Amino acid sequence: MNMLKKLLAGLTAGAALTGWALTAHAAEIHFDKAPINLSDKDSLQHGAKTFVTYCLGCHSASFMRYNRLTDLGFTEQQIKDELILTEHKIGETMISAIDPVQAKEWFGVMPPDLTVIARSRAGEGYSGADYLYTLLRGFYRDETRTGWNNLVFPNIGMPHPLWQLEGERKPVFKLETVYGQTEEVPTGQWTQVTPGLLSADEYDKTVGDLVNYLQWMGEPVQQTRQQIGIWVMLFLVICTLIAWQLNKAYWKDVT
Repeated sequence: MNMLKKLLAGLTAGAALTGWALTAHAAEIHFDKAPINLSDKDSLQHGAKTFVTYCLGCHSASFMRYNRLTDLGFTEQQIKDELILTEHKIGETMISAIDPVQAKEWFGVMPPDLTVIARSRAGEGYSGADYLYTLLRGFYRDETRTGWNNLVFPNIGMPHPLWQLEGERKPVFKLETVYGQTEEVPTGQWTQVTPGLLSADEYDKTVGDLVNYLQWMGEPVQQTRQQIGIWVMLFLVICTLIAWQLNKAYWKDVT
């Protein structure tokens, strides 16, 4: 019984420390506001092209069909020529061609489906789009590891998918003492190690367009739903006013 109590106490303390560590790390990260504009078809189209070029090789979007991209202004022929890079048909879902066995061997786990990733990553004080926008701009080469690391997702298993566009950057750290322990904390500043194909502003715009597309993909009917909601609210207001006037008319002679 004493051993069981000690085990439970240890698990409780471990859970508390883990929660404190996660909270402390989250507090250090400033999530930048993602430039979401679901009415910007040019941005959404650019984001869709970036997605199929740099993301779809490993990540699926198994709840999105290629022909749904006509909502963004693409023609079916454009989708076939520019967005379907495999032997998939236009009516099929956006499934990655990666072998699950190889994916687990390379990354340790099968890369997650991205259909609703922007909706699933929301947290207190930031949206899922803000999370993704900051994450994709937080990669850096880590000399202590075999590949890349990320300020938002430490020890991330995914290599930087857009590194050729951004180039290699190195975050600037500073030493801070927290609860008696000295550790490196990011300052929010970066040093460009090698240039990429895009300038810093061009890269930020590319990531913004990609995140804008991921936000749209999570709920393609979001704008329609919001528009219908406004009309429903107006309808209910009018019905309420009519019902109020009818109620006055019915009870005006009752003393």
